[in-house]
Amino acid sequence: MSLSLHTIKPNKGATKKRKRVGRGNASGHGTYSTRGLKGQKSRSGGGAGLKRKGMKKILLQTPKLRGFKSDKPKNQAVNLIDLNNNFKDGSQVNPRALLKAGLINTIKNPVKILGNGELKIKNLEFTDVKMSESVKEQVTKMNGKVNKVLR
Repeated sequence: MSLSLHTIKPNKGATKKRKRVGRGNASGHGTYSTRGLKGQKSRSGGGAGLKRKGMKKILLQTPKLRGFKSDKPKNQAVNLIDLNNNFKDGSQVNPRALLKAGLINTIKNPVKILGNGELKIKNLEFTDVKMSESVKEQVTKMNGKVNKVLR
């Protein structure tokens, strides 16, 4: 006899038939079907999950999440010093340009320009970014344009 996939069988005694309970008294497991009389475990759906066996200690030991976590994305901060180092006069400042300059990680999260440093570049054009009040003042002072500022 050749060995191939359709001729492979488990060794003798390796497999055992499942105990089928509740199939009549002739089977030896009829009437109460090995559940005993009455009580929570004798009913269908009873026993499993209703009693916590030794789980209280584990539940008490698990750390609970405290406080509040906002689902709003955090602003990516860019300072004026960074703009001075990476942009030239008359350039456009938007999330794409900031990503290309390597000042932010992703376009998906909002960007906010912060007033750390002093703006030395003239005629900058800002779109799709948030900015602090001090930055707005410096941009207008340097003849910059603020097209679309996000809130």
